[in-house]
Amino acid sequence: MPFAVLGIGLLAVSFGAIFARYAQAEGVPSLAVASWRLGLAALLITPVALLQSRAALAALSGRQCALALAAGFFLALHFSTWISSLEYTSVASSTALVTTNPLWIGLASFVLFGERPSRMMLSGIALSFGGSLLIFWSDSQNAAAGSNPMLGNLLALVGSWCFSAYLLIGRRLRAGLPLPAYVWLAYGAGALFLVAGSGATGAALSGFSLTAWAVLAGMALGPQLLGHTAYNWSLRHVSATFVAVVTLGEPVCSAAMAFVLFGEGFAPLQFGGFALLLAGIYMAARGEKS
Repeated sequence: MPFAVLGIGLLAVSFGAIFARYAQAEGVPSLAVASWRLGLAALLITPVALLQSRAALAALSGRQCALALAAGFFLALHFSTWISSLEYTSVASSTALVTTNPLWIGLASFVLFGERPSRMMLSGIALSFGGSLLIFWSDSQNAAAGSNPMLGNLLALVGSWCFSAYLLIGRRLRAGLPLPAYVWLAYGAGALFLVAGSGATGAALSGFSLTAWAVLAGMALGPQLLGHTAYNWSLRHVSATFVAVVTLGEPVCSAAMAFVLFGEGFAPLQFGGFALLLAGIYMAARGEKS
């Protein structure tokens, strides 16, 4: 059962970039895509959080509220930068770079908490760094007219850094909260920050086509609730390292779907960069376990 649930979760999460592309094609601003992805997910989880975690939510401390706001802030930055990256670079490059968070968490754990990385972790970081450079170089040499893959790749990388910060903060907050309460707080806070950002930048949050609304609802139900919930559920049955390795399938699945749906191919250097990047993250995950 855990392997089946992880497979369903991986497939659901892999549709995130595809749905975002379709929403952008329907004229939905990237900030609005991120706002509705988190906002609808928070609304859908509200009844579950209130029914199962009412006592925990009523007993929230000031520190927990501050951590929830911080987690929501970095989650909002993650989605706003990553979804924006899809306007400028390929689905394959964007998803490959945004899933490098295991590397940054390993480095942050060393800098902030003094957790010394293993040799395998360091080797994985080196491989992934080389893979990222290849992707940046390949995209810079094969940029289409009007595109800006270097900017898109940088935004995806920033999205990975923000998601790493979200996970590090969330680990502290999650320790004292049941899952529905934690998810509701993090998603809700992130949605509020994104709505505020949309208002400040003038990004429209309404007036979209029925197709756009259907895609936005699909993002909230599929990648956000089904995908991430499947990962969280699986952590009670398999190791965190195994879950981390399974998530490496996201850029592969997303790239395959983008090839079929959008005709996005791969340059030789880009493909080599993907291979190095995924191999590096796998080694880093193995190093974390050891």
